[in-house]
Amino acid sequence: MTLLNLFLTFFKIGLFTFGGGYAMLPLIEEEVTAHGWLTTQQLVNFVAVSESTPGPFAINISTYVGAETAGFFGALVATFGVVLPSFIVILIVAKCYVAFKSSAPVQGALSGLRPAVVGLIGAAAVSVGAAVFFPSGVSAAEFTNPQIYVSLGILAFSLLLLQKKLHPILLILVGAALGLVSGFFIFPN
Repeated sequence: MTLLNLFLTFFKIGLFTFGGGYAMLPLIEEEVTAHGWLTTQQLVNFVAVSESTPGPFAINISTYVGAETAGFFGALVATFGVVLPSFIVILIVAKCYVAFKSSAPVQGALSGLRPAVVGLIGAAAVSVGAAVFFPSGVSAAEFTNPQIYVSLGILAFSLLLLQKKLHPILLILVGAALGLVSGFFIFPN
């Protein structure tokens, strides 16, 4: 039953999410936590790993969630579930787009989808940001924890490097290195 739930959940996510992996993050978070497959903190960790590994984000995150939930076969069905709707839709769109690309309704639909996708990506940024910076919720006690300032420092440094047009791979490596340094030297367990 878990495999079927994984497939159907990720099929729905793949079918109703436009704009790529980040746009599907709010729906993934809602579905995965509602099913009790992962906590928000575990999902944030998987987002970091999914972003740092080769391949499309949506495939990576669905594979990780599936593997964590139901092992190898969970990874297979979750990945297949998230990919199948895109495959079907792109076949249909490719067949029909040339004939309808200049029609007003198609242009209107695309104009409406663009801001919605930006909103979904923004919602994902806020949700993931809150989980990263305030894992226990926003409170005055969180601001006494030095880890929040280290995280904010890493974020600010990454944004500065991004302005310098540093390659995204280097940004990921710098972020990982700074996180390792803070983990080993500033906050050893």
